[in-house]
Amino acid sequence: MTDTTAPDISQLDVATLKELARVICGDDDLYYRSGRDISEFLTRAGWEHVPAYQGQYRREWTVELLIERRHLPGQLEKVLLRLAEPLEYLDEPEQLAAVVTAVNAFLIHEGLRIVTPGGRPRIITCDPALAGPGHHSPAEFRGTLADIITDPRAAQVLQSRMDEAQTCYENGAHVAAIIMLGSILEGVLLRAVLERDPSLLGNAKVDKISLAELIKRCHTAGWIDADIEKFCHELREYRNYVHPRQEIDATHTPDRDTLNVSWQVVGAVLNDLHASRPQPTS
Repeated sequence: MTDTTAPDISQLDVATLKELARVICGDDDLYYRSGRDISEFLTRAGWEHVPAYQGQYRREWTVELLIERRHLPGQLEKVLLRLAEPLEYLDEPEQLAAVVTAVNAFLIHEGLRIVTPGGRPRIITCDPALAGPGHHSPAEFRGTLADIITDPRAAQVLQSRMDEAQTCYENGAHVAAIIMLGSILEGVLLRAVLERDPSLLGNAKVDKISLAELIKRCHTAGWIDADIEKFCHELREYRNYVHPRQEIDATHTPDRDTLNVSWQVVGAVLNDLHASRPQPTS
């Protein structure tokens, strides 16, 4: 049964609050906030009666504020969600991902994580063991889906599936995450063909072409490397576990290691497609 209880944010350790203050202040090359900026940020987060900054050391002052309100319902949650709000970074949009990554790096030890399904941040529970040795985050994609896919609706849908796959990853739903990753692989390769060279479809109809053919044709076009093509077919086989009979008849049940490899495959495909994307003509 799925636990739908809202995460308890009021019990965060003081060490976690100190790390949270570091991110709010923007230390270590994160998004910098002056003392006045911090006061305004907390107000935008939904705090009432935030005291004016009066020249204290920024981080120590921020820690004090967080500790004072840690047990008040919703106060820390508001801060965490505001840190992951894109509107906070309109002048430096590239900082958003860095800030969310920095927050999750310490929040995971509390069994919590910020995710952004559909672009809207929320806090979920996760397994703190993900922070330990041998547990890895999904493969990093060095770009955005909008860099690869020009159709806004397609990019939005695939990004939403990426977010859902990560939620599955963080909660130990290995098979569900792998099936979702297989659907992302199919979707992004099909969009690449349609937007870059529809002639690669040949006589196949858009809703009939197989994932195996998409993998083959994208490799032939030079958009994904040979080693990645091979691993794509492995992910394709696991994607077929959407049919229970495939898993029942198989000799191997996907585990976290299988999922980690699958993430690496999707990340590599996205990076290859990003590197091979058509360059605008001057």
